[in-house]
Amino acid sequence: MRNVYARRRVSVLTAFAAIAAALGLLVAPTTAQAAPPTPPSAATARTELAALTVQAEGSSTGYSRDKFPHWITQSGACNTREVVLKRDGTGVVQDSSCAAVSGTWHSPYDGATWTAASDVDIDHMVPLAQAWRSGAASWTTAQRQAFANDLTHSQLLAVTDNVNQAKGDKDPAQWLPPLASYHCTYARMWVWVKYSYSLTVDSAEKSALTSILNGC
Repeated sequence: MRNVYARRRVSVLTAFAAIAAALGLLVAPTTAQAAPPTPPSAATARTELAALTVQAEGSSTGYSRDKFPHWITQSGACNTREVVLKRDGTGVVQDSSCAAVSGTWHSPYDGATWTAASDVDIDHMVPLAQAWRSGAASWTTAQRQAFANDLTHSQLLAVTDNVNQAKGDKDPAQWLPPLASYHCTYARMWVWVKYSYSLTVDSAEKSALTSILNGC
């Protein structure tokens, strides 16, 4: 009898998959990570911050977002933005071109919840222009592409679009998320990215990060 039930369950699941495929919809697993990679602890972040070179930011001369190619194809029809939307959201449904057509996204920067992908930006933790002024100006295009599409570190997050726009290319001495309870995580993420890519920090930036991490 158990085998009969098992066969029926498989048949139901198979039928559901066929219907979803016919509709051109892909549903993200309910066990999705729903968060970017976890950064090192505050203690490790303090060690990494101490290892970073401190110097004044370089010039923005020559900077262009086009020099950091994104969003690149990650697999099939899915580009980096769609991968992050699926990863950071819950109940995300994608169409046959991998575009998120529904789902729920919780923005860690301000605590807001959104149900339309158009209300969500994919933030570069260390903004591209900031990276350019901190050492990326000397990178190859391939290195900048890898940085702009990095899914391994905490470099990409789905957040409220106007909050991301308010951040712009500012560092933590100039801007922090509206949600104060996220500052420690934000600082850990920022340091992890800068350390992983051997980017520099200026003195005000290091001071702000040190203050946050010491309070974690």
